[in-house]
Amino acid sequence: MAETLRIALAQLNPVVGDVVGNAARVRAARAQAAALGADVLVSAELVLSGYPPEDLIYRAAFMDAVEEQVRALAAETADGGPALIVGSPWRKDGHSYNAALVLDGGQIKAAVLKHHLPNYGVFDEIRVFASGPHPGPVEVRGVRLGIMVCEDMWYPDVAETLAETGAELLVIPNGSPFELDKGDERLSHAAARVRETGLPLIYVNQVGGQDELVFDGASFVLDPDCALRHRAPSWQESLTVTEWRKGPSGWHCTPAAIAAEETREEQVYQAMVLGLRDYVGKNGFPGVILGLSGGIDSALAAAVAADALGADRVWSVMMPSPYTSDDSLEDAAEVARLLGCRLDTVNIIPAMTAFDQMLGSFFSGLPSDITEENLQSRARGVSLMALSNKFGPMVLSTGNKSEMSTGYATLYGDMCGGYAVLKDVYKTMVFAVSRWRNANVPAGALGPQGAVMPERVITKPPTAELRPDQKDEDSLPPYPVLDDILERLIERRQHLSEIVAQAGYDPAVVERVWRLLNRAEYKRRQAPPGVKITRCAFGRERRYPITNAYIGPR
Repeated sequence: MAETLRIALAQLNPVVGDVVGNAARVRAARAQAAALGADVLVSAELVLSGYPPEDLIYRAAFMDAVEEQVRALAAETADGGPALIVGSPWRKDGHSYNAALVLDGGQIKAAVLKHHLPNYGVFDEIRVFASGPHPGPVEVRGVRLGIMVCEDMWYPDVAETLAETGAELLVIPNGSPFELDKGDERLSHAAARVRETGLPLIYVNQVGGQDELVFDGASFVLDPDCALRHRAPSWQESLTVTEWRKGPSGWHCTPAAIAAEETREEQVYQAMVLGLRDYVGKNGFPGVILGLSGGIDSALAAAVAADALGADRVWSVMMPSPYTSDDSLEDAAEVARLLGCRLDTVNIIPAMTAFDQMLGSFFSGLPSDITEENLQSRARGVSLMALSNKFGPMVLSTGNKSEMSTGYATLYGDMCGGYAVLKDVYKTMVFAVSRWRNANVPAGALGPQGAVMPERVITKPPTAELRPDQKDEDSLPPYPVLDDILERLIERRQHLSEIVAQAGYDPAVVERVWRLLNRAEYKRRQAPPGVKITRCAFGRERRYPITNAYIGPR
């Protein structure tokens, strides 16, 4: 039996559906690991198909393509280089499984099938995969590895079975999406498995954006005493070779690099950057175009875009109306200057005049109201979509979660776009993240080294500027109050009475926010995708009916 082992952790950024390209990524990582003297390379969950593959699993031709690449990679392991533990969909006995395949010596040595299939939040693996049995350990290069696929680590039974059947080291390939505070939760579950079994643990997560999900990487290693021996950087691909030695008390990892922990604001910002970068890049857009209003939301969205793509791929457009203040014009120009991105102006007054003429006979004698405000927003949306159609950049929507929650957004207006980068970021976090970015340059950023917006953009009262002297708080509670109520309703799923009792808010205010939240469901169904940040993002994680007459206890 082996006394030493060199295990490479490959934190890769696959593309869903790009089976050939993903296999090439694994192949390149294996070559790098071989050059570093690794015995085994571990990659993430479903790295060959990309995660999550969703209904691609139903297509026989897709599964054929996956199997072809698996067999090609397996054949290459006959060269004596590192063995592979590679995540892949796998067919067996007429069923499709989420599997970790062990490739070594030119063959598929084992297929470890995922037992616990998540069916909550963003996950619906039960839809496309069958559940595998409790696995036993697999001997790889003289060491009995207990391989668990992602969710199997979150429960004690699979690790217990592996320990009882002779596993010496736990290895977990993962496709674990980012959300705030999830890193501590992962580490807590991993530590629980280590304490229960007395075995060290390797956790390999993927990195990159996939539609609304973003994967933060942050792979890690725990020794049998739960000591952190390695943590890979977040938000970027990496490959680390870990050194293992067997002693009287089992296998231990030589301490390796431990990436620094990040603040919540940095995590949110980096998640938005990576999510947008991969959405634009993996879908082949040349860049983005967005409306730059002089307000904080569009300024932050533009900063994220510049850091994700480079300022030369960000096109900002100021679209003034009679209600646009000089301050807003100045602030938008200064944001564009600080970012170094293109800024053009499209005046929407002619469109407003045209709508007045077109609809004047219908609106005659009626007071101006939200109808005229929405027409302004929709004129801006049409203008951006026209420029997008003509020149190719994707329209970037700039609305935040507070607005999306309450319906303080205009369908076919400011909700136009291919991607909503702030969609799951509350307004109070928008302020915090903007301050953080003005004071910090995130790792890997392609934007400017200094501040990205003038201080006035952060400090002035938020306004849509659709009527004279308009302020957001004319229509909504103050954002600290609003966001706390929304977080309690959405993420914590608290009852209205519980919110009133715990936080002391006016029951009428809480009731109003609840009604706004439910009334806006039809708008959210038509909104573009955006980066998941919180524990309960709109979409898969919160599925309320649009037609909903429930008025009972809530």
